[in-house]
Amino acid sequence: MAFVICALLIVAAAALLINIAVRDRLRQQRVMQRLEGEKTGPGKFDTWMRAVGNTKFGQRSVSMDSETEVLLNRVGWRTANQRALFAAFQVATPVAFAGLVFLGHELFFPRSGNLLVVMLCALVLGYLIPKRMLAYVAKKRQQEISVEISTFIPLLRILFESGMAVEQALRVLSLEARQLLPVLTGELRVVLARVDSGLELGQELSKTASLLDVDEFNDTCVILLQLIQQGGGAMKSLQALKALLDDRRAARLEEYISKMSAKMSVVMMVFLFPALMMVLAGPSFIAITRAFGS
Repeated sequence: MAFVICALLIVAAAALLINIAVRDRLRQQRVMQRLEGEKTGPGKFDTWMRAVGNTKFGQRSVSMDSETEVLLNRVGWRTANQRALFAAFQVATPVAFAGLVFLGHELFFPRSGNLLVVMLCALVLGYLIPKRMLAYVAKKRQQEISVEISTFIPLLRILFESGMAVEQALRVLSLEARQLLPVLTGELRVVLARVDSGLELGQELSKTASLLDVDEFNDTCVILLQLIQQGGGAMKSLQALKALLDDRRAARLEEYISKMSAKMSVVMMVFLFPALMMVLAGPSFIAITRAFGS
């Protein structure tokens, strides 16, 4: 019991030191924001988490892993505040998970003697959980973009046939198709904002395509680059790409249906076959047992 009290006091002291450091950091950020004329930011919890992420240790936890940066780009978290927020979760999750595991170990298994191994496993698991969640969100976002491309290409063709250029068509879609294409229009708004700041449209499309790493979007950006450079002659390419995407989608649906039928057959074998055997073979089995019993 004394060991638990000492550990809790150490954790409380560490939390107090971290709170003091974060408060100093927040005070410095508020001063810089007032000097630069910026408005006050979000709530206290969000600001506290970003301040934790902006520390050297938080930034180090994100920059030391290149896969994490790639996943953040695919999710769309490319600003410094968003990366700081993820860095705060990356730092806080192992500490919170290890603290919960320590308390549970000392309350329910005080004499097991495996505290060091359990704490190490808790730290490793708490470090991997945010990254695995980030990978899941990135994969889901890639799937959403690949689905939205099949609608994005016909809209592009309609705007091109009406006489619009590539940049004009992308601007119209980024404003008018927000509800129909929420993920893709968000990426287009980022690209167009960079174009407004003086960058070249083709390079930004190529950079966004490499960051997202979606095959359908990569093929579409190649055709858009051809339109930007040549000024025309890519309508047949868009039509062929749309047909190819439809064929891919049909093949994926057929594969999904075949896998679903196999899974349903397994479920039927597990749940329906025993009941069917009880109904069909039950009377004969009862009759055989009665015969042997008599």
